Amino acid sequence: MMPDDLRGKIVLVTGASSGIGAAVAHGFAAAGSRVAIHCHSRQAEAEALRDEIVRDGGEAIVLRADVADHQEATALVDRTVRHFGGLDVLVNNAGAMLGRVRVFDMTPEHFDRVVNLNAKSVYSTCHAALPVFRLQGHGNIINTTSIAARTGGAPGAGLYAASKAFVSTFTKALAKEEAPHNIRINAVSPGVITTPFHDGVSSPEQMEAARQMVPLARLGTAEECVGTYLYLASDALSAYVTGQVIEVNGGQLMP
Repeated sequence: MMPDDLRGKIVLVTGASSGIGAAVAHGFAAAGSRVAIHCHSRQAEAEALRDEIVRDGGEAIVLRADVADHQEATALVDRTVRHFGGLDVLVNNAGAMLGRVRVFDMTPEHFDRVVNLNAKSVYSTCHAALPVFRLQGHGNIINTTSIAARTGGAPGAGLYAASKAFVSTFTKALAKEEAPHNIRINAVSPGVITTPFHDGVSSPEQMEAARQMVPLARLGTAEECVGTYLYLASDALSAYVTGQVIEVNGGQLMP
């Protein structure tokens, strides 16, 4: 059952052309929200998602930007606000491992690429959205972190894990700062989810090894993450929830 209070809400989802982001954007649209679908390299997939939402009677637009760049991330939020006339929910989902590279072999350029995409982008979009939220007297931010933020990640994924640990801690810090302004900030921490995220960086053997560590004995799907985002976006369901990191991992990690 969809939360009724999400109908008509304006939602920006970054990294929404595939995987968890696409499922989340579709879920908000199904709940009656007006959705800005952000993409960078997969514009065709984002446009296909937009067309599907519109065919189903929903409202969605596609906005392309490199959120690793502060100016482009800021402009993305501004373009959403200009198109819809406001913003209610920001979902920071854009992120990637950008290859498995151990620290010993890592270049400064690789470090910057990973940190800018996974960590700086969250700062940039939040920084752009907060004045909008403060002016209107309410707002909601949901960041996507990762189980790797708690475990340190698999070999070669340490920097990705560290950048997601930033997201988890930044979520809590920002929630404290913005609570007096009626702005709630939380995070969703997926475990191993079968999405294009793993293409080229996780072998079938690695995925199977991960599956064997999950008490539910299977890997998750993007659609199984959606309900947590909708719950956190709904004041009717979670008005007293802020500064939380909710794990969605089939029991692989029970903090």
